[in-house]
Amino acid sequence: MKPSIIWSIVVIILLVAVFSVVKMAKAPVTSGVSGSIPEISAGDQTRGPKDSKVVVVEYSDFQCPACAAFFPAVDDLNKELDGKILFVYRNFPLPQHQNAELAAEAAGAAGLQGKFWEMHDALFENQAEWSESGNAKDFFIRYAGTAGINIEQFNRDISSREVKNKIEDDLSGGFKANINSTPTFFLNGKKMEGFNSYDEFKNLVREAVRNNS
Repeated sequence: MKPSIIWSIVVIILLVAVFSVVKMAKAPVTSGVSGSIPEISAGDQTRGPKDSKVVVVEYSDFQCPACAAFFPAVDDLNKELDGKILFVYRNFPLPQHQNAELAAEAAGAAGLQGKFWEMHDALFENQAEWSESGNAKDFFIRYAGTAGINIEQFNRDISSREVKNKIEDDLSGGFKANINSTPTFFLNGKKMEGFNSYDEFKNLVREAVRNNS
């Protein structure tokens, strides 16, 4: 066999190998599960009536800029549909965000004193000042004080196993549902997709309320 033919075969084999590696790298990672999320439990942080026929679940990261951008729309929707929907917040801190897990722990610690939503709002409203800080906990303590939270208990709870377990449970449920970005919303158990604006997002929830009223 001529050397030129041999080299052509080698090149073809290499190209096929490279193409296969690239294809595998780009292929979506699946876990073989249905993509359903865990049912609402007593440990979840919720707003609205527990028996509501319309349930919105958000998997979110306090340090995620997109989550902070969605925060006003979600807040407006909760106020507009107060008493008509059950809104559930679940943690999904992304590994690339250095303070996301600590922020989730701060919210969880506040929640043990009945102040989860006060801390939730403060974290999103002030994301720019603590997001890249090397002493983010100092900011969280300040927000806790403003919300009337007992700081001594807050400092104990922020690193407690109870708080960490909740975050781990949220993450586990998110992974099983194939979540890979934040924010991710579920409406009555189904992942919300196909909206390109905050208004479209709100309209999907409004429609669900109308259909269930």
